[in-house]
Amino acid sequence: MGKHKSGSKQGKPAPAGEGWASDRQTSEGQADRHWTHENGAPTSGINAFNADRYQPSASLEDLSAHGVNDAHGRLDRRLYEKELTRLQVELVKMQYWIKDTGYRLIVIFEGRDAAGKGGTIKRITEPMNPRGCNVVALGTPSDQQRSQWYFQRYVEHFPAAGEIVIFDRSWYNRAGVEKVMGFCTATQAEEFLQSCPEFERMLVRSGITLIKYWFSVSDEEQEVRFRSRLKDPARRWKLSPMDLESRDRWVEFSKAKDEMFAHTNIPEAPWFTVEADDKRRARLNCIRHLLSKVPYEDMTPKAIKLPPRKSGGDYQRPPINEQFFVPNAYP
Repeated sequence: MGKHKSGSKQGKPAPAGEGWASDRQTSEGQADRHWTHENGAPTSGINAFNADRYQPSASLEDLSAHGVNDAHGRLDRRLYEKELTRLQVELVKMQYWIKDTGYRLIVIFEGRDAAGKGGTIKRITEPMNPRGCNVVALGTPSDQQRSQWYFQRYVEHFPAAGEIVIFDRSWYNRAGVEKVMGFCTATQAEEFLQSCPEFERMLVRSGITLIKYWFSVSDEEQEVRFRSRLKDPARRWKLSPMDLESRDRWVEFSKAKDEMFAHTNIPEAPWFTVEADDKRRARLNCIRHLLSKVPYEDMTPKAIKLPPRKSGGDYQRPPINEQFFVPNAYP
């Protein structure tokens, strides 16, 4: 496939363009705050907005003519799987280019519980070489980590040249769950909001490309997904007591998110909101957007030819009855 470029260059992501989430009615009947758009464009940063949303790379076809829904209003599965396969091939091309050029990429996934972050991360990493693409999902900090500089335990996972690091939740825990659930003091939360923009500007100046996604889901859809997890033993582990507690604090989390965006939606590392009520569309939109933010070229190596297998000579393999085999339960 031909050259694939966006307006941004290494270390300088394009300025904020797609704004915040569209209206999301809370359980209290209130709407999450969002930037005002006029005729489909934001009141500022119009050029960047158009570059991201209305002028995708020529290597990615416009899906607008194929918006086929299934019986539940979701994107048709066959179309979704076909497009996902095509985009995953592009992700592999992107990784070859990143490795060859020494590009460093950090992608942050934040958002509501059950908004589909994990599923999107899985589809992004599925086709790529895990040696050059790492997913970081840190647990509760230890006592030692609590005594460190707040960003320290995240920095040690940052990419070297030619690597991609995806954070499944990140340092933004402090502005969200830690603040709302009382796991940090008001002073610590305020310090984070002041320090984070400077921290991220420092990363961008050092040559790292930082892309931040917020997955937005309505409270009604989140409730459906919570109940679905309760009914499915294989997915019940996804619903923790913390999730249930946060479910009762929807408005508090909305306020925390709004304040976080107000401080950290900076030109060097803007937030991009993914509308995630339809998981299939959310995954495709996010992957497509990610590809548009990396100025990669197709550097896929040519296929090699396998030479004829060499003869084993006079080597005799041991008797097969001396080995232990896993029973075939599906004859």
